[in-house]
Amino acid sequence: MVIAPKKVAEDTWTREQEKWEHLKNLRVIPVLGSLKKRVMALNTPSDIYVINRENVEWLVDYYKNDWPFDLVVIDELSSFKNPQSKRFKAMKRVRPLIKKIIGLTGTPAPNGYIDLWAQVYLLDQGERLEQYITHYRKKYFDPDKRNQEIVFSYKPKESSVELIKNKISDICISLSAQDYLNMPELIIDTKYVQLDNKAKYMYDVFEREMFLQLENEDEIDVASAAALTNKLLQFSNGAVYKQESDEFVEVHKCKIEAFKELIEALQGQPALVFYNFKHDLVRLEKALKSMKLRVGILKSSEDIAKWNNRELDVLLAHPASAAYGLNLQDGGNHIIWFGLNWSLELYKQANARLYRQGQKATVVVHHLVASGCVDENVLAALEEKDTNQNKLLEILKARIKQVKGE
Repeated sequence: MVIAPKKVAEDTWTREQEKWEHLKNLRVIPVLGSLKKRVMALNTPSDIYVINRENVEWLVDYYKNDWPFDLVVIDELSSFKNPQSKRFKAMKRVRPLIKKIIGLTGTPAPNGYIDLWAQVYLLDQGERLEQYITHYRKKYFDPDKRNQEIVFSYKPKESSVELIKNKISDICISLSAQDYLNMPELIIDTKYVQLDNKAKYMYDVFEREMFLQLENEDEIDVASAAALTNKLLQFSNGAVYKQESDEFVEVHKCKIEAFKELIEALQGQPALVFYNFKHDLVRLEKALKSMKLRVGILKSSEDIAKWNNRELDVLLAHPASAAYGLNLQDGGNHIIWFGLNWSLELYKQANARLYRQGQKATVVVHHLVASGCVDENVLAALEEKDTNQNKLLEILKARIKQVKGE
């Protein structure tokens, strides 16, 4: 049984099998769709079954103690990093019935080494990093950010990182494509977008008023910090959602105009474009329509095929839906980030859709960053490879002090 992100389960595992001579005779059946289709698929003889991770809990309940799969492959194991998630708890129940398990991930510890416990537990049932996450935290970590009795995060104790690495070294292998494959060059191109005077004034007022709302708070919690930066990121991209509504108001066209100029500068070379908000998608579609380009939105295997067959000039995708496992390297070598987000995991995985085995051209990752806005802070955090909640809070507090002139 292969467990994978939905789009990867739909497309990659079945399509890739056809490319390899020694795999052509294997029967691969996706266990997707309605309940009836899933049950029918499981009762069809096959060598490999592929299911999306959202249906893991259903799969475990379906078989209970009659789990029939000797080998389980979890594609993107880091999606099981939360020990409180239903998918982890479901896999934990049947783990003793699995003879061999393989986990694949390009980002095993996106928020730090605390993320490793649940993933390694599924490999060895707690043999190396303790039976319980509470024991793991107590042994290897100290409380970091906290508010009285509430601990928001943990930091490794001195020498803990090396101890953890040594503990899991016999069952974990780290492979870098650059070390084993002839990979093309990867170029990062950051284009700073200057907001016009009106837009910059509006942004500064918007930022200052939102910060002043938090002036009397002794501590900023993660929820308010995320909501605040989320609004500022929307504004940086050119539109803001109305209060608790899907409707949005466009506040400037500066980044859209910069995007159109970049597309024109590519001179017909295909571009994979990552957007952050739904209103980004609406505005990007409108802008591209006026340019008379072949535009697709990543929704299905058909969209992937069109892109890889060079039938599209632009493929629009949200990083959360395209970050894992999809092979898009045949369709082009330019990535445009219209709007960045705080997730280092999504950022790295999304870029790896083009910068991966089989890519023959130099991959160029273009960032469109609103100058003097929170965009710059997000980019800096990604470059520092530190995008956890602590970083978000530290940056937000620094900007509040800057805005207030303290």
